[in-house]
Amino acid sequence: MEGNERWVTGRLQHPDRDPDRRQFVAQTQEPYGVILSCIDSRVPPELLFDTGLGDLYVLRTGAQAVGPVVTGSVEYGPMTTGTPLIVVLGHQRCGAAKAAYDALRDGATLPGNLQALVEALQPAYKKTLKHRGPDPVDTMIRIQSELTAADLRSNKDLSPLVKKGALAVVSAYYSLDTGRVDILSGAPA
Repeated sequence: MEGNERWVTGRLQHPDRDPDRRQFVAQTQEPYGVILSCIDSRVPPELLFDTGLGDLYVLRTGAQAVGPVVTGSVEYGPMTTGTPLIVVLGHQRCGAAKAAYDALRDGATLPGNLQALVEALQPAYKKTLKHRGPDPVDTMIRIQSELTAADLRSNKDLSPLVKKGALAVVSAYYSLDTGRVDILSGAPA
């Protein structure tokens, strides 16, 4: 979050981005966080958290949709190198979430494998319908982040790490307008 504050204020440090760091992490890695974010080109986790080489495991899927391969990739850090943090990061004006919302609302089918995103976001859509707010797509984006984080928190392989305090699984939301990341749920005490 300190790195995000640097991003917001423009006081970037660009840590761990030089040949010395490259040499340091060449043989092994111990990232302190896993970030599952959207594929959106405006949401590069390494930049918006002002991090560098070897600091984060980063996975990007449309609207943080997950399946077995993505879940296994998220598990990799905590289960192999003891990474203590997973952040599921939704963001303002997510095009994948909007496309899924519109398709579900209209009963439409998206072309190709885009329909898999619609199906993955259906639980978030259903919860969104129970909320009344000015922007249902934005509500769905936040709910999707929270649902994905909750699923990871209760994952049979990750939940023991969460229970013993070795892992925090956080949902968060990134504002394209301000550059700020806000924690939605799961923040460690």
